[in-house]
Amino acid sequence: MTKAILSRIVGPFSTPCLLLGLMFFAASLTPSLIPRGPEQQGILGGLVTALGYLTGQIIALIWRAADLPRLSGRRARILTWIAVAVIGAAFLWVFGSSLRWQNDLRAKMGMDPADGLNLATILVLAALTFAAAFLLGRLIASFFRLIRARLYRVMPPRRANVFGFVAVVIILFIVTRDGILDRVVAGLDESYETAQALFDRAPPRPDDPRKTGSAASLVDWAAIGEPGREYITTGPDAADIEAFTGRPALDPIRVYVGRANGDTPRERAELALAELQRLGAFDRKVLIVASPTGTGWMDPGAMDPVEYMHDGDIATVAAQYSYLQSPLALILETNTGLEQATALQDVIHGYWKTLPPDNRPRLYVHGLSLGAWSSMYATNLFRLLDDPIDGAFWAGPPFPSGFWNYVQNRRNPGSPWFLPEIGDGSLVRYASHTADASQAKGAWGAMRIVFLQYSSDPVVFYDPASLWRAPPWMREPPAADMSDYFVFVPIVTQFQLALDMALSFGAPPGYGHTYYARDYIGPWVQVTDPEGWTPADTQRLIAHCSTRFAEGCVNIQP
Repeated sequence: MTKAILSRIVGPFSTPCLLLGLMFFAASLTPSLIPRGPEQQGILGGLVTALGYLTGQIIALIWRAADLPRLSGRRARILTWIAVAVIGAAFLWVFGSSLRWQNDLRAKMGMDPADGLNLATILVLAALTFAAAFLLGRLIASFFRLIRARLYRVMPPRRANVFGFVAVVIILFIVTRDGILDRVVAGLDESYETAQALFDRAPPRPDDPRKTGSAASLVDWAAIGEPGREYITTGPDAADIEAFTGRPALDPIRVYVGRANGDTPRERAELALAELQRLGAFDRKVLIVASPTGTGWMDPGAMDPVEYMHDGDIATVAAQYSYLQSPLALILETNTGLEQATALQDVIHGYWKTLPPDNRPRLYVHGLSLGAWSSMYATNLFRLLDDPIDGAFWAGPPFPSGFWNYVQNRRNPGSPWFLPEIGDGSLVRYASHTADASQAKGAWGAMRIVFLQYSSDPVVFYDPASLWRAPPWMREPPAADMSDYFVFVPIVTQFQLALDMALSFGAPPGYGHTYYARDYIGPWVQVTDPEGWTPADTQRLIAHCSTRFAEGCVNIQP
């Protein structure tokens, strides 16, 4: 009885569909942007094998529906054995080359080579993943047949098939949505509980009245939250800067408003402006409006160097919009981040442009990762036409960023997708770990915009269209830290890049989505043009940065 029930659930097994799935598995062993370990490769291989099997089933269904001819008997067996031989040979070749491909990519990123392929781990995990996906698919198919059988009693077969399919899709959507929503709510509850605990455990507020959160401040210290408090109380002071430059320096101004400091984005923006005014920020030479990541984290590797460059005569302001990690904030609080960045820029720029042009700071905007996306969105060029900002510096812009996509697709013919040239470079330039945005055909204009992006960063270069076509960068000669063995395979490449995004936060410093503090320095020089700054100063600051930051001049988003 148990065997009969299991047979009904599993159903017939298609050898041609499995062969297509195994072709997908072999293709998944080819390299992508981030090196993969055996565990990740096994799960990826099992998943794409299941997708290949499903693709074969869909093709077979369409073939039968179109009443196209089908092979059977001896011809079908011969063709099957030929396919088995070809796929088997491809498997052997790919398995034999996979370790070399992964180690070649690891070497380009300065990683130690893998000792072995760990084939047993890959195959076991792939088999388990495929079995789970296959069983899930069969359960869904059995559910469809159950509903269809009920509909057969009240309507013709063709109509029952259509309504049965629609009913299953709707039910699965509701179940999946509710399941995801439950987990999201749990995650939100945990995040807010954690945030509240951070408020309760707030350390003593700063004694210095020139610090945000002090007794003289307009911003409540406890409500700022841990990321903001850390940002306010760290970073170089005047003494640190003077020791490095040998010149008189000021204490940099850092203003941070936590999400709990105001009920609406506009309230938080107005509070930030009032605090800037209290601290005399508009008397400084440089003012930066920065957008944090999802948790509210501000990368010290991005902010500390620019304060050295300008002898501390600088102010930075940021406002928190979420307590969630960036992936959750991207999905659940996208509008919140965009609204907060827009409100902050609107309020700050609105006041700044009322000041005499010769008696106000130069104004710049900045963001990293999700902060770059929200900052770009907020930088409304129409609002800036009457009195534009001086520049923008965005690092690791996520692939959906509208302005980034607009600029990327207007690159000069022949310039690479991962480091494009835009016009004569007088308005927009790109930087990476191998370029600092100093090279361009033309001189800088009145506004300076720089994108910092690593060629191995899938958060930047993931392409949803890779489901059916190769991404632009895969159709070009690879960058120095890219594999020379890219192979585009529909569906498979999409899931390789999706896995790359998950692995990119753990990539070595200077690769993936792990941005080096030293790689911010050159672009900040280009964007803000520090007075009297020389290439020798840049190298000194890079060396100083390497000793200042415990992680070797790299700061990874928590």
